[in-house]
Amino acid sequence: MARMHARRRGQSGSRRPLVSKSPEWVGMEPDEIVETVAKLASQGRSSAEIGLIFRDQYAVPNVRLATGKTVLQIMRSKGVKFDLPEDLGNLMRKAVELQAHLKVNKKDISNKRGLQLIESKIRRLAGYYKGAGVLPATWDYAVKVQELATK
Repeated sequence: MARMHARRRGQSGSRRPLVSKSPEWVGMEPDEIVETVAKLASQGRSSAEIGLIFRDQYAVPNVRLATGKTVLQIMRSKGVKFDLPEDLGNLMRKAVELQAHLKVNKKDISNKRGLQLIESKIRRLAGYYKGAGVLPATWDYAVKVQELATK
């Protein structure tokens, strides 16, 4: 598959092994995993952070194989509400950081191009989420340069 912003193909990355059940050495029961996900979500952790915590601290390599549900499905069943999808929020955070950098470094042309690419990803992803009904049809990405408090 070709890259999104470069018209060339790249080498594929590593993939998980094809397994259909959780390993025997996982020390947590599915009910414990669900409760721990709910506890971590109430602390404000994102689904990606929760997955990393389970991998690194609880030795659960894959929550979906252990419970039959993804971390996001468990969070939704426990009633966790999201303002924005996680991937869209991360892209917007990255765009704001780049805007603040470009406000200080006006001649940084390569990062200007990077900001354009990030904003195009945001608009493309927003169009997908509007069509899927995750975002309202009136939602729009507005470019606002955040002021940095410099002391």
